[in-house]
Amino acid sequence: MTREEKSQVIEELTAQLADNANIYLADISGLNAVTTSDLRRACFKANIKLAIVKNTLLAKAMEASDREFGDLPTVLKGNTSVMYSETGNAPAKVIKAFRKKSEKPLLKGAFIEEAVYIGDNQLDALVDIKSREELLGDIIGLLQSPAKNVISALKSSGGKLAGILKTLSEKEG
Repeated sequence: MTREEKSQVIEELTAQLADNANIYLADISGLNAVTTSDLRRACFKANIKLAIVKNTLLAKAMEASDREFGDLPTVLKGNTSVMYSETGNAPAKVIKAFRKKSEKPLLKGAFIEEAVYIGDNQLDALVDIKSREELLGDIIGLLQSPAKNVISALKSSGGKLAGILKTLSEKEG
């Protein structure tokens, strides 16, 4: 690979790092062709981009990036694959599901919305991260609960202020 080709790869990797808020580094070495194809298919279905990278080029792209990757470059040893995803926990779920049949992929580290996770022991914590959609659903559910109380109080009190206050105070107690 020429110096110019390396520079171009580093630029492309730097752009990928800038464009993705959720980046996983994994070791998929040792997987046979069929298993690798299954992993790629699982990633595609989960809207995850999977790419094999050279550690030195990825390290240089991380240095060139505006982001702070903390200790993540320290895991760039041996074989490294990068998983880019819109959803923070999607790659962790794919890795965990895949590990029921195989001992790989191994999680080396992850960069999720500015937070850095190092090591395969972080997999369960990453699976448990809620997506923005899940968090919004939880918040809406919490906001709807008091609104439902007010509406039911309005209905049961006949619309009089004293009745509404009485009904609401009974529901609190």
